[in-house]
Amino acid sequence: MDEKRFKDIVANLLTTPGLNYGSLPKGLLKFHKYAEGARTPLEEHLVEGALYACSSTGKVNVHFTVSSEHHELFEKLVNEKMPEYAKKFGVEYNISFSEQKPSTDTIAADSDNKPFREDGKLVFRPGGHGALIENLNDLDVDIIFIKNIDNVVPDRLKSDTVTYKNLIAGVLVTLQQKTFEYLKILDSGKYSQEQIEEIIRFVQQKLFCRKSDIKNMEDAELVIYLRNKLNRPIRVCGMVKNVGEPGGGPFLAYNQDGTVSLQILESSQIDMKDPKKKEMFDNGTHFNPVDLVCAVRDYKGNKFNLTEYVDKSTGFISSKSKNGRDLKALELPGLWNGAMSDWNTIFVEVPLTTFNPVKTVNDLLRDQHQ
Repeated sequence: MDEKRFKDIVANLLTTPGLNYGSLPKGLLKFHKYAEGARTPLEEHLVEGALYACSSTGKVNVHFTVSSEHHELFEKLVNEKMPEYAKKFGVEYNISFSEQKPSTDTIAADSDNKPFREDGKLVFRPGGHGALIENLNDLDVDIIFIKNIDNVVPDRLKSDTVTYKNLIAGVLVTLQQKTFEYLKILDSGKYSQEQIEEIIRFVQQKLFCRKSDIKNMEDAELVIYLRNKLNRPIRVCGMVKNVGEPGGGPFLAYNQDGTVSLQILESSQIDMKDPKKKEMFDNGTHFNPVDLVCAVRDYKGNKFNLTEYVDKSTGFISSKSKNGRDLKALELPGLWNGAMSDWNTIFVEVPLTTFNPVKTVNDLLRDQHQ
């Protein structure tokens, strides 16, 4: 620094034989400084897992979806650090990895909507984070917390994160237990009119799913409708107050089956050319920080096939480029948007202290990451 060799400093930060940070994913960069050394986001997630996702037997399951390019580096870091954190927190880690499946890639198109080719070969692109519904579907567990890799804080600020993770999980399990109770009643065939009315109120007031013509349904049709709406995966989504970060937010949306339900919507799903709709989006009070806890089994203990609850019509086309040529890329319905469209969804406000993303290197200069 004294010699003003700034280019050398940057080169050693971004390239080999230096730190090579220009080629590494965020999960492997050192984010936070501690007396015993620096931690990467991957390590911070191991710590979080021990703090709020530890079973009664002391087991902590953590799953990372990674790129094939960096898979080996992630496993290497886990093998180095896992014993240290297992000893520190007195837990046993079960850490697994998966990659986005090539079968979910989508074909690229040129500006004339013709297949995009390079050297005569079709070009396929990853289908966006919506493709990860397949990875989620492969997990054989009951409850799953979902977070972005870069939304972590140092230990001094973790208490809010842990508290509100426990809170939204408690909301989820409470609603799941009531849902299971009502499904058992419906499947028994022995229910009173009062019980049916109680179930309707639960679907409308607790799961926030409404249908305008429900009063016109025959009894048998009504029971089928209620069972269908109860027997679905459930997600509770933490939402923070909108402070202008880019991304989606919580909305009431009209669905193709005539119901109105809670959905997380991105700007790409809304006609921003319509002044009224644009105003509604811009004035949204809350923001989606990707803070989800999901229940993925039915009341009989069977795992839901999550691919059956995707609204496939909510994919979108984005503009990209490859080797200087413009292309159009088809992205699958987003993981927490269309890929979970047919789930039961509940929103819970959580404090802004639980949302500290690192989208650019300058975000690490914020007080929350010191």
